[in-house]
Amino acid sequence: MGELFSMGGLREMMAEGEESFQVTPWKVEGKVDYDRLIELFGTSRLEGPVLERLTRLLGGELPPSLRRGIYYSHRDLPWILDEYEKGNRFFLYTGRGPSGDLHLGHLLPFELCSFLQRRLGVDLWIQITDDEKFLFKRDVSLEETYRLGMENLYDLLAPGFDPRKVHILFDTRSIRLLYPIALEVARRVTFSTARAVFGFTPENNIGSIFYTALQSAPAFLPSQAAKRKIPCLIPCGIDQDPHFRVTRDVAEPLGYPKPALLHNMLIPGLLGTGKMSSSSDAREGAIYLNDSPQDVKRKLSNAFTGGRATVAEQRKLGAIPEICSIWALWRSRFAEKDEEFEGITQQCRSGGLLCGECKARLIPKVQKHLEEHAKAREAVKSWAESAIVEQL
Repeated sequence: MGELFSMGGLREMMAEGEESFQVTPWKVEGKVDYDRLIELFGTSRLEGPVLERLTRLLGGELPPSLRRGIYYSHRDLPWILDEYEKGNRFFLYTGRGPSGDLHLGHLLPFELCSFLQRRLGVDLWIQITDDEKFLFKRDVSLEETYRLGMENLYDLLAPGFDPRKVHILFDTRSIRLLYPIALEVARRVTFSTARAVFGFTPENNIGSIFYTALQSAPAFLPSQAAKRKIPCLIPCGIDQDPHFRVTRDVAEPLGYPKPALLHNMLIPGLLGTGKMSSSSDAREGAIYLNDSPQDVKRKLSNAFTGGRATVAEQRKLGAIPEICSIWALWRSRFAEKDEEFEGITQQCRSGGLLCGECKARLIPKVQKHLEEHAKAREAVKSWAESAIVEQL
């Protein structure tokens, strides 16, 4: 399996002469070197002619996440653009494993899917993997993962979609549809491959080992239903790439096209350690979609920055935006215009903008964003459950 890379050995490979980090679908630790991940995962950088071509196809300015390199890596994007221009329209596929309240980082793939659907009119398939969280988290029941899945779904649909072009796969409800394809995938993936890619140990339950076969199924489902090869584009965090390397490796033997991928960087946590996380002990390190205005103000006021020890030193030397969690939020979505973002970056580097001033400018923008999100979330409740696909 030529594309596969051992995730279990990633930490050990990085330990000699480089700062150690770990990236798997279930765990991200250390300071992630995204350039190194491109090399280790064997992906392609999203830049130059490919990005220019995407801009032309989409007919106008790209969203900040694409313009500023947050979506920075891809697999087979030129191929899927070729297919689209031939008239073979692709579909979008992304998903969420429900484990708790969602934060701003979780919305990145769905915001991009919303943008692509508005510009291109393509269908979106969403997989809610309530079974995954049941298998990997011992302290939750299936009833709880289903409840969390529905709550998460309302948030994920809030960026705005055409209900006629949204199809939701809720694993425990859509299993009769998913299972036949998952079996075809599972028969072609050996345990040694699963262990090499995901670092499984004898302590992993057999359900977790089978799970990636279920996550592969939606990439093939529309092609199977239409009885023709329909291209699939998967926007996702770079940490989810291992699942889809397995998917890509079995696609052609099963008679389906390999899904293409767009990878986003992970939004850094507010405390300066790792990514925004939904784990209970990391609540202060993320802006959650249900945070109150007071929560937002407190968290951003205490957030880690790239500032200096004193005001005088910062005025003299400037700050370091690349390590600042506040700058990362401006970059991701809160500075809509590039002129505003470039101005903030330049003022930060020069010492003209102090961290407290920068935080004070960002706080009301985040508060307004969450207020608008809450209204949009309520609006999708009327159709979200009816979009769950149990049979075709």
